[in-house]
Amino acid sequence: MPFPTDFLWGAALAANQCEGAWNEGGKGPSVADHLTAGSRTQPRRFVEDLDLDDYFPSHTGVDFYHRFEEDIALFGQIGLKCLRLSIAWSRIFPNGDDAQPNEEGLAFYDRVFTLCRENNITPLVTLSHFEMPYHLVTAYNGFADRRVIDLFVRYAETCFTRYRGLVTHWLTFNEINFGTLSAGRLIGLGLRSAAQADYFFGTGDETEQYQALHHVFLASAKAVIAGHRIDSANQIGCMIANGLSYPLTPQPEDVLATQQRTDWFNHFCGDVHVRGAYPSFAKAKLAKMGVTLDLASEDEATLLAGKVDFYSFSYYSSSCLAAEAGETSEANLLAGQKNPYLETSAWGWQIDPIGLRVTLNRLYQRYQVPLLVVENGLGAVDELKNGVVDDLYRIDYLRVHIKAMHDAIVEDGVDLMGYTMWTALDLISAGTGEMAKRYGLIYVDRDDSGHGSLARTPKASAAWYSDVIATNGASALAELAHQKAAVD
Repeated sequence: MPFPTDFLWGAALAANQCEGAWNEGGKGPSVADHLTAGSRTQPRRFVEDLDLDDYFPSHTGVDFYHRFEEDIALFGQIGLKCLRLSIAWSRIFPNGDDAQPNEEGLAFYDRVFTLCRENNITPLVTLSHFEMPYHLVTAYNGFADRRVIDLFVRYAETCFTRYRGLVTHWLTFNEINFGTLSAGRLIGLGLRSAAQADYFFGTGDETEQYQALHHVFLASAKAVIAGHRIDSANQIGCMIANGLSYPLTPQPEDVLATQQRTDWFNHFCGDVHVRGAYPSFAKAKLAKMGVTLDLASEDEATLLAGKVDFYSFSYYSSSCLAAEAGETSEANLLAGQKNPYLETSAWGWQIDPIGLRVTLNRLYQRYQVPLLVVENGLGAVDELKNGVVDDLYRIDYLRVHIKAMHDAIVEDGVDLMGYTMWTALDLISAGTGEMAKRYGLIYVDRDDSGHGSLARTPKASAAWYSDVIATNGASALAELAHQKAAVD
């Protein structure tokens, strides 16, 4: 049995990683525009002075801003049914608190979404994908200031109104549960204290951090309410970075540590978005941390009224957790211990397709709302040889994860809307700022220093994924069945 007939097969992008044109078309600087390049061993740095002689990858990205017509045509040729992409907030409101939106920025996305529709591609649009206008950091301290809630809602309402009829699938905030980690404070919450410290390892005030996260929850809820009011056809979801952890051993302490981290990193933000209220474990932990939130009388009702329609998430890898330290493994900024039963990618992320099925079951049983996998893929060093990128390793990765989704749907009864693999074309890595860490179906001639022709070349995985979409997943399942029969 193949996938549901309306399954949204697609791929994903993010404006700050692909668009470039950071100061063109009336766009203002975003938080992401202040991040330098990094590497596997050297973290990205946050730099306030953009006039410094340094390389800021988001300033040029892979030039989607000027090449979107070519790119979307390629996506259409692959047969993508859905393209997850984001709007750069600072392209619509350059400072975040401008009196009027930037018409040139609005018109740019008019063209992007219209072209998607002309290529039979459903746009799935993230309103905030680590792209807060930098002025909101310096003038307001980001979401630590309650006034930024209404600034975000005004931006969301502007987008809902302008793109009514073009876009009906929306996400509010990307991987907002990074706001529970020091590594995600700046990009997700826009906190000035994190900007002044080292980007990845800075320590800030926890009360400020969780007050800002609370304001993000309210901004999301108010955006959902507004989106439903403006267009009843709108379906609006959350987006959570999934951090799947297994106990390293059956030792009860390892099991408890794993449960506690899963609740905090995965379920805290998911519960607020889907259930409309803080879970008891989050209230208890915040109290233990000495965090007392400044709550308005209407906050509780707002969260309950602004529940999302569906739950979307990223899934790349898994790790193990133990009460005592051991050899570490990293997966999307969440460190754990290595699982001896899993292979590891070049960037140290362990490959675990069954973990995706585990995740889908856990989430669906907990929330009972439709799910959507909006990021999943393999970062690798791809080589263009004689005009060809033979990325069979990526095909192998995608195939087994597609099988895991199929099993969760058919055998476990999970309601899964679609799958937008990461990424549609190569772009700069959010975590490291590299181009060497490639995820795309389409190769982009660009290096870690920002050099290259930017020419686009579909990889072997693009042709393979095109067949998967055309057969509604059946080709990938048949390949696995054939492999299994050959082994048997």
